[in-house]
Amino acid sequence: MDWLEASEEHIRQERQKARDLRRSQWWKNRIASGICHYCGVRVEPRELTLDHIVPLVRGGRSTKGNCVAACKECNSRKQHLLPIEWEDYLDKLRQE
Repeated sequence: MDWLEASEEHIRQERQKARDLRRSQWWKNRIASGICHYCGVRVEPRELTLDHIVPLVRGGRSTKGNCVAACKECNSRKQHLLPIEWEDYLDKLRQE
């Protein structure tokens, strides 16, 4: 990896905040549409996952501004990528 990882303590604290956020009315409203933030595909709301736009391992936080609803496929593919890196990845897929 050519980037610094966040501390284990940061990740632990932010994962707890994410668990709390998933229980909130805000999150229930976010997933109600059933639309993935990244690909726009409609799925059952319960199938959407909480994705950190800036991943926790890259210093991201579990805040409403950094969390989006993503389908499992997009969330799995995005992993630890930052938004610009994710866009580059998608561009490469489109060119294949």
